[in-house]
Amino acid sequence: MASLEKTGVMAALNPKQDPGFPIDRPIVLVGMMGAGKTTVGRRLAKALGLAFRDADAEIEKAAGMSVSELFEKHGEASFRQGEAKVIARLLAGAPIVLATGGGALTNAATRALIRDKGVSIWLRADVDTLVRRATRRPTRPLLKNGDPRETIARLLSERTPFYAEATLTIDSQPGAHNRTVAAILGALAAHSTSRTGA
Repeated sequence: MASLEKTGVMAALNPKQDPGFPIDRPIVLVGMMGAGKTTVGRRLAKALGLAFRDADAEIEKAAGMSVSELFEKHGEASFRQGEAKVIARLLAGAPIVLATGGGALTNAATRALIRDKGVSIWLRADVDTLVRRATRRPTRPLLKNGDPRETIARLLSERTPFYAEATLTIDSQPGAHNRTVAAILGALAAHSTSRTGA
């Protein structure tokens, strides 16, 4: 275990280092808004030598408008349908690191696709951490009305059963995101070993 942790820390600090295990499927980060999926995902992709994609950014690019505008003009149900199509397209190609939106797993088809095509990682964080991070920018459509803490606590409760289906669960570490990246790398190495039976 110590060697895996050391490998993870070194790879997180040195993005060009070979992770030391094969990557044959997309790595999909799931979890609540504010969990750090995009920031951690970018650093994880560098550590693994993979391309990084953010599902929300890809949706905005395809639609020509922001996620907030899509919610306002078309509603959440329509947004989730478009999100599912974008995620399906992103998972159809070569392995990447993909950061999904917080509500992506509420779509059953998306859950099934991620389960079949990728290695999913739930970046788990407590309500206090999520509130602190998610309210830094006024761009979260689901936080525009009501109390943000109550909304986040409710959504986390509703979505936890979906997140808990992930292949791996990693607690979002306080402080520098490299600590979370290192934890993911160690977990991926252990998962790869268990899959290959080495």
